[in-house]
Order: sequence, then C-alpha cells, then structure tokens
Amino acid sequence: MKKLQEELEQRKGEIRQRIAKAIKEAKEQGDLSENAEYSEAKRQHSENERRIMELENIIRTSQVADYCEKCNVVQVGSKIKVKFDGEEKIFYIVGSNEADPSSGKISNESPIGKALIGKAPGDKVSVKTPAGELVYKIIEIIE
Repeated sequence: MKKLQEELEQRKGEIRQRIAKAIKEAKEQGDLSENAEYSEAKRQHSENERRIMELENIIRTSQVADYCEKCNVVQVGSKIKVKFDGEEKIFYIVGSNEADPSSGKISNESPIGKALIGKAPGDKVSVKTPAGELVYKIIEIIE
C-alpha cells in the first residue's frame, strides 16, 4: 500500500509537472498539427492520468491484510523456502497486483499461492499447472 501511495504522490506531483512543462514548451513551437513533441507529451499526459485513476481505485478498494507472526502458516506477506524437483526456492506470497513470478513473488490467487496458503513447514502441496503436476514441500517460513 505504501508503494502505491508513493507512486500516486509522485505521479500527481513531479511527473504531472514535468509533463505540463513539456506540453507548454511544445505549444510554444507553433503548429501543433505536426508537432511530434506535443503529441508525445499529450500521450504521456493521458497515460499518467490513466495510471493516477488506476492507483486511486486500487488504494480506495484495497484492504491491507493482517499478518499473524505467531501463526507459523503461509499467508499473504510470507517469505517461504520451498523444495521442488530437488531444488530449493524462495517465494514471497503477495497480492495479485504485486505478483512477479520471475522474482519469486507469487500471487495468493495463483494456483501455487492458493495451494501454499494456510500450510505449515513440513507440509507438501500438489499443484496442477499447464506443465503438469508439481509437488512443493514447505521447508520454512522465513518471515
């Protein structure tokens, strides 16, 4: 939530000002019909305003999950070590808007995330994926 709020603040302040300055400078060049700088600045303006609306909606409708440190089960916010196919991996269980599987951030709504939520160290979970069935063993909950 903090990252989303920081991005929103930056887009409403610094980025908006930079784009407004670019639009003003492009207008000063004259004919807007063939002004590539003006067209690009207007595109950036539209993209920034779209993202601002998106961020405001996410912040307004999101609910920050409570994290139970004593529970010792996988939950949103957990950093866990799992073993599968003889390899150990670190996963972070995150909300869907933060998911980035390439960096180990697994959505709680993904098949793997759903299977891991509520499980404890030592538990094994089986997950059906397009690549076939995978079995994960939870080694530890790091944080």
